[in-house]
This record gives sequence, C-alpha cells and structure tokens, in this order.
Amino acid sequence: MSDADLAPGLLSQPADESQMMDKRLGPEFAVASPLASGPVQSPKLTVDGFVKEFLHELNMGQGVTLPRATVNDQYLALARTVRHYLMARWLESTRRVFEGRPKMVGYLSAEFLLGRQLENNLLAADLTSIAQEALASCGINLSTLRAQEVEPGLGNGGLGRLAACFIDSLATMRVPSIGYGIRYEYGIFRQTFVDGAQVEQPDTWLALGNPWEFPHPENSVQVEFGGKTSTYVDEDGATRSRWEPSWNVIAVPYNYIVAGYQNGWVNTLRLWSAEATKAFDLNIFNSGDYAEAVRAQTFAENITKVLYPEDSTPQGKELRLQQQYFFVAASIRDFIRHLEPEFDIHDLPSRIAFQLNDTHPVIGVPELMRILLDEYKLDFDEAWDITSACFNYTCHTLLPEALETWPVDLVGRLLPRHMEIIEQINAQFCALVRQKFPDDEARIRRVSIISEHPERTVRMAHLATVAAVHVNGVAELHSELLKVKVLPDFAELWPERFTNVTNGVTPRRFIKLANPKLSDLVTDAIGVGWLTDMARLRELEPCAEDEDFRAQFAAIKNENKAVLASVLKVRAGIELPQGHMLDCMVKRLHEYKRQSLKLLHIVTMYEQLTSGKVKASDVTPRTFVFGAKAAPGYRMAKETIRLINAVGATINADKRVNDVMRVIFPPNYNVTLAERLIPAADLSEQISLAGKEASGTGNMKFALNGALTVGTDDGANVEIRKLVGDDHFFLFGMAEPEVEALAQKGYHPVAFYESDPDLHAAIDLIGSGGFSHGNDADFETIVSNLLYDDRFMALADYASYMKVQAEVDAKYADQDAWTRSAILNVARCGYFSSDRSMKDYIDRIWHVQAL
Repeated sequence: MSDADLAPGLLSQPADESQMMDKRLGPEFAVASPLASGPVQSPKLTVDGFVKEFLHELNMGQGVTLPRATVNDQYLALARTVRHYLMARWLESTRRVFEGRPKMVGYLSAEFLLGRQLENNLLAADLTSIAQEALASCGINLSTLRAQEVEPGLGNGGLGRLAACFIDSLATMRVPSIGYGIRYEYGIFRQTFVDGAQVEQPDTWLALGNPWEFPHPENSVQVEFGGKTSTYVDEDGATRSRWEPSWNVIAVPYNYIVAGYQNGWVNTLRLWSAEATKAFDLNIFNSGDYAEAVRAQTFAENITKVLYPEDSTPQGKELRLQQQYFFVAASIRDFIRHLEPEFDIHDLPSRIAFQLNDTHPVIGVPELMRILLDEYKLDFDEAWDITSACFNYTCHTLLPEALETWPVDLVGRLLPRHMEIIEQINAQFCALVRQKFPDDEARIRRVSIISEHPERTVRMAHLATVAAVHVNGVAELHSELLKVKVLPDFAELWPERFTNVTNGVTPRRFIKLANPKLSDLVTDAIGVGWLTDMARLRELEPCAEDEDFRAQFAAIKNENKAVLASVLKVRAGIELPQGHMLDCMVKRLHEYKRQSLKLLHIVTMYEQLTSGKVKASDVTPRTFVFGAKAAPGYRMAKETIRLINAVGATINADKRVNDVMRVIFPPNYNVTLAERLIPAADLSEQISLAGKEASGTGNMKFALNGALTVGTDDGANVEIRKLVGDDHFFLFGMAEPEVEALAQKGYHPVAFYESDPDLHAAIDLIGSGGFSHGNDADFETIVSNLLYDDRFMALADYASYMKVQAEVDAKYADQDAWTRSAILNVARCGYFSSDRSMKDYIDRIWHVQAL
C-alpha cells in the first residue's frame, strides 16, 4: 500500500494505522509515541488558537512574516488554516468509510462549478466569527481575503453548479460519496467584450496557487488510448480479446475537501489532471530540438487544458472524447483498486452506485465491461450483470442535438476495444428488442445504440439507458417528456426504469452565504435548523401578513441592491441606477432559452418611449441585467450577445429614456457574481419555449431569494408555479402541447411579425440599424433568423409575453403587495433544496445509507 492509500479522502485506510506505519517504515521505526497512533487533533477552536495556526502557516507555509505578507500570502495562509480545522474530520470520515465498507455514491461529472471555497468552508467548520475576530486582531479584514480568492471555472452553467450542490448535500447528509471529474487547467474561458462582441480569454484560475487541493501523483492512474485489438485463447480454452494500446497518459488525482454543514463529516471530490507518461526526452533536448523534447507533455496536457474544447473540427471532437474517457477510466479504476484484496468483484453493485451526470461519462459503461472481461476474465453475461447494476443515468436535455453521439470510426480508432464491447452490447440489446417486438425493424433502428445513418455513430444516451438501473429526468415535466418524446421506445420496454428527481440548490451557499441578512431574518422568525430542513420555510407564510416583517424584507432587498451596485462598479465600471426594478436574465446563451424574446421586450419598450407612443412617466423604471456566455463556436449565440450589448449601449446613452430603463451586461458571469446578483433581483426571467428546458436551477435560486418569476410552463417553472401559486408567478406563453400543435401545423414566424404592429416596429428598429449606427446589415443574421426560422418560437409567444410584462408593472407599482408575494415565494420554495433532491436519489435510485 502506497502513501496515497493513507491520504485524506481516499477510499482505503488501514484500520490500525500504527501497525501500518510500522510495516511501511520497517521494524526499526516502531511507533513509541501515543501521539503517532492516536486520532488526528484539530487546532483549538478559539480566537487565540486560530491566530496561532494562521501565523504559523504564514511563517512556515508562505515563508513570510506578517508585516511583509502580501494579500495573496495572507489568503493562502488563511485558506490552509481553515483546511487544518477540517482535516481531522476528513480523516475520521475516511476511517469510517474504510471500516464500515458501505455502499457509496460515485458522482461522475465533466463539470463541478464549485464557486469560491473559503466562505463555504468557514461556514461548514463554523469558523466565520472566530476567523473574523482572529484576523482583525492581526490587522486584517476578512472581506479583503475573501475577495482575493479566484473562483475555479470548472463548469459551464447549470450542469456543473448542480453537481457542486449535490456533493455539498451528500456531505451535509453524511452520505459516503466521492465526486469524480476533471481538473481543467484553464476551465471555462474568461469572457470579455470587445466592441460588444464576446472574446474568450484563458481562465488562469491556478496562477496564484490553489490551497484547496491535495495533489497525489504517487496515486496516479495510467490511461491508454488507440492501438488495436487481437484475439487469443486463454487457459480454459475460451477465445478472448486483448487490447494493445498505442499511447497512454498519466491521470494525476487532486483531492478536494467537500465538507458537510457543521456536522463533522467530510467527503472527497477527486479531479484528474493529465500528464505525459514520459514528459521530457533529455536526449532530444540535448540535440537542440527543444520543442520536440516536450511534445509528449504538451500532447498529454491538452486533454485537461480547457472545459469543452471547441468541437467544430475533427481534432476538437477527438479531444472531447479523450477528455471523457480519460476521467471515467481513471475514476473507475481508482474505485476498484481501493477495494479490499479479498473482495468478490461480483458484489461490486453492493459497494458503488455510479451516477452518470448527463452523457459525458457514459463511455464508463464499456470501460467497466473491459475491466471485468479483460482483467477479471469474466464471461460477457457475468460482466454485463455487474455493469448494468452499477450505473444510473441522469438526462439533462430535451434537445435531440444535445444527446451526444460519436462517430464509430472515431471511437474505433481511439478506443478499439470499447467499440467492440459497444457492438456486442448493442447486438444483445437488439436481440432482446426483437424477441419482445418481433417483425418491427423500424423500432430496432430507433433504439439501436449504433445509428447507421447518415453515418455510423454511437448514441451515448441509448447506451446509458440500456446500461442503467434507473434513468431520471430533472423536473416533473422533463421526466414525462423524456418518456414520451426523447426515449419513448425505451420507456415502453422498461417503464420501471424511468423516474423523476427534480433538481435543487444548496441553501448554505445560495441563501446563508449569498443573502446573509435574509438568512438572519428567517432565523429570527422561525428559529435555527431550517438550513438543513428547508421544508420549515413554510413557517414563514404568516410573516407575509406582518407589516413589520414585510418592511424588514423590503429593506434587505434594497441593501442587497446597494451591495450589487458596489460590486458592479468595482468589477466592470457599471453604474446601477437606484429605484429601478431589477429584471434579471442570467443563464447560458442558447436560442431555446430565448434571450432574443427578452431583447424584443426591451426594444419594444425603447421604441414606444422614443416614438412618443408611451410617456416615460407611465413606465415602471427597470434595469435589465443579462449574464451569459456563448459557446465559442456557437455563432447565433455570439451574435445575440453582440446585439444585447449594442441595444444596451444605445439605450444607456439616450437621455430621453435612461431615467426609466437601462441595460447592463457584466462580462464573465460566474458563481461569485451570482451570489451578489440573485439576492438583489426583483424579477427572474425564465422564458424558454415550453418543452425545451429540462429543469433550470437559476429559477429556484431567484425564488428562494425573494424574486418573482416571469416564465413559461417549462422545466421546474411548472413546479415553482404550483407551489407558490398563480397569484405570485407571472405565467405566459404556449404550453408544451400547444407548441407541438403549432409545429405540426407549420410555424411561420413572419406571419406574427406582419400581424403585430409592436413586434413589427421592434424588429424593424433592429433591422434598420437603430442599434448599429444606421448599418442595416449589421444584425441581418438575427433578423432573418427571427422572421424565417425562429426555431424556438419567440415571435409566437411575443404578444403573451408583452401582456404579462404589463401585469408585472402593475404589480410592482404596489410595493407592499409585491413584497408579500416575494415572501411567499421564499416560504413555499423549500422543496427546491438539493438536500431534498439527494433524498429522492437515495430513496428512488441509489439505496445508500448515511453514516
């Protein structure tokens, strides 16, 4: 057993550490001190104890004295000090997992959008007030060090933030689990705007050091690629396949603390970084070819350079598949190698539930089969029985193009043994379907894991569904549409396999940390304990009728707006007007999310004001806030960003209107900014076309912080509306059956343009160069798309959207009534805690026990 086997958060740890230490160091190093074999002790939980630990870390860890320390020195020392207080808990949690050998959750996700870690870990360790006082005694302001932390950009949006919420809840619920993902060197890009257009810059989140990770190169895993397969006859006379890979890389694990909320439990997030097996060739270097000497290192490290490399080229597609296989291969091997030597591999499903967070980790299915077939020498049926009892699959989309497929040629070239296994899984599956539905070859073509047209591709969602014990959607409507529209043949074949788990968010980060004054107000009203029992928020309902409580609630909202104004001023030089409704649309830029519809509302409002159709005195002052990144290769999304910025620049410079309307678009929206923006918001825009959004989690965060929602009946909006009530939710737009009916009838967006004068005027203002200095061709791509394509029916829902926005204005005019509705949103949305989501996964899917 290596040193790594004793590292915090690994799945193995000896029951008797003193004996193991004797064995590792040899008999001449027999342990004499009881301190060496006793439990790990945390530093003293006092101000003096914290100061002592902090100064020791500053002096001995950073190598500086306090007078000479930079802010970064102080931040790193503080982070490591907080880490020290969590270490004993981490080691004890690991010991309990080793001794108890419980069934664990292995959460496989290409994204973990963690947010800053300092505040979260201070909260989990119940250290915030002690740290604040201790640092103050050293002449240091805690808020200064909080601001020094760089957020790790290890996710793109809801998928990665959901994964981070889930591992937070699992630790808070004391469920033994391990998150597996990728340590992207540059993460998601850092967004900047040049002349209104998005420009991607590297996200150098590691440049100043990352005190929250524990690298363990001695526990690395070799991951292989390419080559060929051959057959041989084993000692029992059975013909088997052998993979002969042509190249490999090293997966180096970095462990992260995942601390439960003030409960003494700590789980592990393990992120993998790629390195070359032979990173440096000294002979080539000495010959003078310096670039060639490190070529292998550069090639290997590309695998974990960035999140979601642009995949419009064959090289980009291959790199994405390399990433996906790299992290699941390392993760599955990592879990298996930490099982006890005598473990019977047939019992693997009793020890692990691997959760596939969307299709990115699905290549793990043939990887586990390969290990069982080629290394454990099981027969195919044995291996499949084990594999198909270990995986569960969460689908996060309803868009056909978002269901990943990989060309068979690419998979066969990069992972030839896995392609063989996929072919065999598919052959057996198709035989099963033929047996149940004879003479239905059309059905076989629909469900086959391998699609034959227009090119042979592997359908990863189909592979996941065939292999999974359970398949779940992430909101009630989404799960129903998953069965009816996305995977209907599978649902007919295995109805018991499909279930729903509605998403949730962690209240520790998104209420307690993001909105501390609201958190205190809630605690004053209903007492402690609600942060881990969000159903108790229902106890707030009577407070909505209390005039004093409403006044306090409204005052906190205004204070949060002042905080946001300060952040935006420092962060991007943006001035946030006072006294405006804050109307927010922050989410990944995609056509189905319909930022275009929000723009049409803004342009209509501007056109009516400047044309004199509407008086400024009759308008509710609003500031419209956007936050969104577009995928680097997504042209229409990037054009939409450019138009948002152009509309904003025009409106904000027009003195006729900017007392009553502003448009702001801070670049590089991330978790840190979300924690300031969401508590300040009045209106939450959740306006995707019905039947296209899987769930959403931003909608939940806004509602839990007292914003009212304007939205379609889509994703989790449906459940939010049912819980908060129609009087406290602004519903508009077609329902999903109406969308389907319009699509079947034939949707002609230009007809809506021609029949609606307001819509006509708004689109004409864009198309005539009203936001591009008279250049009528500048936004022709967007105008033509709206008039002649409009795949997500923004024009069809425009009239309904404008009508509901008038209702928003009318309600906002009665601030007391608005505040009452905001309080009821908070009180009735406790259901959307990620703790409840985890309980649903445990009860319906994983069947694991808390320790």
